Amino acid sequence: MKTLGNKTGKGKRVGIAFIFLLMSLLSPMVETGRASEARLTLSEAVKAALENNHELKALRNSHAAKQADIGIARSFLLPKISLEERYLRTVNPTYAFMTKLNQQRIAMTDFAPDSLNHPEAVNDFQTTVSFEQPLFVRKATIGLEMSKKEVEASEETLQRKREEIAFKVVQSYLMVSTAGGYVKVAEKALEDAREHQRLAEARYKAGLGLYSDVLRASTTVADAGQKLVSAGKNLNVGKRALGLMIGSAEAVAVMQETPALPVRDIDYLRTQSLSRKDIKALELRKENAKNNIKLAEADYFPLLGVGGAYQLNDHNKPLGNEGDSWQLMAFLKWELFDGAKRKHEKTKANHQVSEAEEYLKGMKKMVAFQVDEAWFTLEEAKSNVALAQSALKTAEEGRRLVKVRYEGSLSPIVDMLDAQVSYDHTAANLVARENEYKLAIANLCFASGTIIQNLQLEEQKGR
Repeated sequence: MKTLGNKTGKGKRVGIAFIFLLMSLLSPMVETGRASEARLTLSEAVKAALENNHELKALRNSHAAKQADIGIARSFLLPKISLEERYLRTVNPTYAFMTKLNQQRIAMTDFAPDSLNHPEAVNDFQTTVSFEQPLFVRKATIGLEMSKKEVEASEETLQRKREEIAFKVVQSYLMVSTAGGYVKVAEKALEDAREHQRLAEARYKAGLGLYSDVLRASTTVADAGQKLVSAGKNLNVGKRALGLMIGSAEAVAVMQETPALPVRDIDYLRTQSLSRKDIKALELRKENAKNNIKLAEADYFPLLGVGGAYQLNDHNKPLGNEGDSWQLMAFLKWELFDGAKRKHEKTKANHQVSEAEEYLKGMKKMVAFQVDEAWFTLEEAKSNVALAQSALKTAEEGRRLVKVRYEGSLSPIVDMLDAQVSYDHTAANLVARENEYKLAIANLCFASGTIIQNLQLEEQKGR
């Protein structure tokens, strides 16, 4: 039985040594791949996202498409010039006589009754250059005005999207910073767990401790190693997420110190929030809804314009000029009855104006709520940081005292391990609370529409 016990104890010691060796390999694994990663400051990350984020690029193209709508709307007010070539072959008496007349080939024999009633087949190549110039098209004028207004609204929407992307980058950046903080806490926890294991083994070898204490300490080392692996995974995922935000397929590392944005007075932020880009965009679209009323009323007005054409006719070849002629015209079109369509379109437009006004009122109230909510969240986060800092000091002192008691054989190892777990949890909580506070500031800036200004990126606006 003694021999069996020695073998069993030897096997356990080999198992403990294997766990210790495995844990010693975990830290380098967490660091793998960091050397080749780009490391950006918060400002650099936001600037990169504003340049390369795919969602923002897509919206820029959408905005450019709306700018092209201005040219399309203006085209209805500009002259239309066209070139047309037609070919005709006919034995129709009327068309045959008219065709020869246009070709200026009429002879006395063409007036013979037989020639008039039974003409030979006639070929005609007709070349026409024509133009048409609207003089008064109220609907097109209003359409041009609406296109310009929509481009203004689209510009405001684009600027709000830039603010949204900037805020998402701050979120991702802080997520990486938090994950990095967790890795450091996990590394320190593993280091402390190994120290506890060393202490338990030393006391056991000296005959002052129990072998069960060594096993407990070894289990704690393994648990700390697992937490380090998970923290490392979360850090790597966070880096990839940040890379995606700035338009890169590679992981992006962050600087160790993340600057906090300035905190402005709540009254100032409430005032600024009324000028938020999405509010401005909705105000412009409300104006366009009013223009829809004018657009519906425009159908009550006539359409005036002038036009003309220059025509060549030849019976042998295209673009021939056996005969030529021209014509000028002026036209007026006035739709007197359209089945009450204009009346219903105006009624519809009035309801759309009321709809836009209600959306605008609701958005302004929602923005005011978002600013206040963000302010309260900031106050909560600030208090939580102070409480977490106090808790960490308490946990650190408690851990130190329990360790001293264990070394003096006044406390069991479970007390020391529990104190360590409490300390590790509190340290990780402080990392999270500090970054939550920074995120709360960014959220307040985003809610009030000042995040680009506070990030000092105003020069990027025109891009």
